[in-house]
Amino acid sequence: MLKIFKYLKYAIPQVLLITVLLIIQAWGDLTLPQYTSNIVDIGIQQGGVENAVADAISEESYNSLSLFMSDEDKQLFSECYTLKTPETVSDDEKSRFPKSAEQNVYFKNQLSAKTAENLNSMLCTPMMICKTLEEMSFDDFKAQIGEDSQVFANTSSYSDILKAMGIESDENANALDLINAFCSMGMQMTGTESTSDFEKLKDMPESILTQGAAGYVRNEYTALGVDADALQQNYLLSTGGAMLIIALVMMAVSVCVGFIASRVAAGVGMRLRSAVFKNVVGFSSAEIDKFSTASLITRSTNDIQQIQMVIVMLLRMVMYAPILGIGGVFKVLSAGTDMAWIIGLAVGVILCVVIVLLNVAMPKFKIMQKLVDKLNLVTREILTGLPVIRAFSREKHEEQRFDNANKDLTKTMLFTNRVMTFMMPLMMLIMNLITVLIIWVGADRISAGSLQVGDMMAFITYTMQIVMSFLMLTMISVMLPRAAVSAERIDEVINSKSSITDKENPEKLDKATMHGDVCFDNVSFHYPDADENVISDISFTAKHGETTAIIGSTGSGKSTLVHLIPRFFDVTEGKITIDGVDIRDVTQHNLRDVIGFVPQKGVLFSGTIESNIKFGGEDISDDNMRLAADISQSAEFIDAKPDKYSEPVAQGGTNVSGGQKQRLSIARAIAKQPKIYVFDDSFSALDYKTDVALRKKLAEKTKDSTVIIVAQRISTILHADQIIVLDEGRIVGKGTHEQLMESCEVYRQIAISQLSQSDLDKINNGVKEASDNE
Repeated sequence: MLKIFKYLKYAIPQVLLITVLLIIQAWGDLTLPQYTSNIVDIGIQQGGVENAVADAISEESYNSLSLFMSDEDKQLFSECYTLKTPETVSDDEKSRFPKSAEQNVYFKNQLSAKTAENLNSMLCTPMMICKTLEEMSFDDFKAQIGEDSQVFANTSSYSDILKAMGIESDENANALDLINAFCSMGMQMTGTESTSDFEKLKDMPESILTQGAAGYVRNEYTALGVDADALQQNYLLSTGGAMLIIALVMMAVSVCVGFIASRVAAGVGMRLRSAVFKNVVGFSSAEIDKFSTASLITRSTNDIQQIQMVIVMLLRMVMYAPILGIGGVFKVLSAGTDMAWIIGLAVGVILCVVIVLLNVAMPKFKIMQKLVDKLNLVTREILTGLPVIRAFSREKHEEQRFDNANKDLTKTMLFTNRVMTFMMPLMMLIMNLITVLIIWVGADRISAGSLQVGDMMAFITYTMQIVMSFLMLTMISVMLPRAAVSAERIDEVINSKSSITDKENPEKLDKATMHGDVCFDNVSFHYPDADENVISDISFTAKHGETTAIIGSTGSGKSTLVHLIPRFFDVTEGKITIDGVDIRDVTQHNLRDVIGFVPQKGVLFSGTIESNIKFGGEDISDDNMRLAADISQSAEFIDAKPDKYSEPVAQGGTNVSGGQKQRLSIARAIAKQPKIYVFDDSFSALDYKTDVALRKKLAEKTKDSTVIIVAQRISTILHADQIIVLDEGRIVGKGTHEQLMESCEVYRQIAISQLSQSDLDKINNGVKEASDNE
């Protein structure tokens, strides 16, 4: 996980921006449930009235509420409201409360948030008492006061009592009107003191008091000419509109996060591919053999793709999950529902499920990437070896080999997928059970009046958000183990150092002034992890202006020897010098810049004939290109092509013959105009006539250069100035053709095995004639 985050160090500004955007998105997610709760509790149940702090109260209601307040509360009440007569009411206030033009009305002053909160708490109980009195039947009121009271003598309604007191009243009079009348006359009604049952209202649950107070305010607004239905509709529309705006902002933020995360992940993938490729290009043959080509291809493609996908998920989900989860916990705790233990239970169960599943699946993810390597290896071998497979009718065998590798990978992937598929159903089951538990506990509290329906809905939503944050983490946990393995494999390549390195203060070979004499001084070499030397005690000098040929039986170490010159491997013992400078004391680039190397197997790159011949450097002119093509005997078939030097070359040179591919490889080395030519059995695909013509022109071109030729055919090296004969990694002969025919049995046996005695006589005569002509 930490390795994956390490790749993000180049994108810190983008990551910080994503973090800010995710906080905004989480704010929207955590705000919407409260709006939903408000729509249910305030918009529907309370008719659009948010709390007990009314914007306007009639003078009569103001006085009624004051009856049930302490002196301290009355003081706060009076400070928060200002009495206005019809003459002093503003036009705006009249438009909001039309009946204020007909009576005295108390209007709310500008209040601070804290004062408004205190006022709301203080007004709930008086408003609930007043509302209860307004709705109380006459018989219930008599029972509350006491039926023996003189107040009820010869009366059957509130209006009868008020008329008996000399107060005009209609049939709609209620208990509150009666209490107001007694208070206005300086009297107190027995049964309305603090010892009355109304005092018990103070102990009622807050949700019930709030709803009762909201109902009182709604009735008060209606009495002042406000359209209660319009009030409710306006609240629902404004709250719904706010939710819509928040949803649109969240959508825009989510799109931005996805866009930025994708760019960051693509940038990480680009840097990783660049780092892997740059390091691999610098690998020696030992490192290439260590990783294998198939594995390096998998690491450069599949593994980096895994990292790229996970980084997108990290930035979009893993970073968002804790923000949403912490915010949800804070919201739940601040709601005061006393059901936070349910969330703790859910989180605990989820963590247990995740830990168990990951412990089962994690080992298989490591095996999976190795099996991907194996499948790529088999696929690559089959595709590159199709001609051989068909020639030996081994299609069925190779199909079986591919099928075995494919089945091994499939079985492992199916196992991990089956294990991880348990995760989603289990998470959904946990979420549903948690929802049922919340409803079961919440229903009891709603019945008791300590919780409102909207609050329970909000609590369910917050709980689901917290669970979803963990669910997001569990979803990414399916990919994280595999990505972690991929990260380790990529790091292994990037952190692998080539066994062949340059010195800190290297010497320099000047191509313009150097001679190019190559000297092997007691050179021995064995491959990494091998116990025996491939070549031992090799000593000879290849001088400039001369051709040095190396010949020997198969496996004698010819190719290994010439691979030491450009430092594809470093010598185990001894040293190789060029003009007296140890090749290990110059940079690899400088060394290879003065060498024209033609490998045993001609390699061409997709492009054109021109791009392949000029592959040796950007400064190769068209004249040098044509000259190189002429010397290598390539001009004839190039000129015969429709587009000549612009003729396309397919990947690997599959659209040219083996001989043409070899000649173009030779042309590429000649066009570079190096001081040292190394041909590793590069004439094997040429016919005798082409071979002779090529070597004749090559000799003219390289008369001031050092030429080293590895060959299997005697005819190729007859005219070499020096022939080195190798046998089992040691030099067993050194000299010209004539000298070796007389002194070296190994060379003589090779010559006899390739040519008849008459051919040898003709060759010897030809060599003598050539010497005489010179």
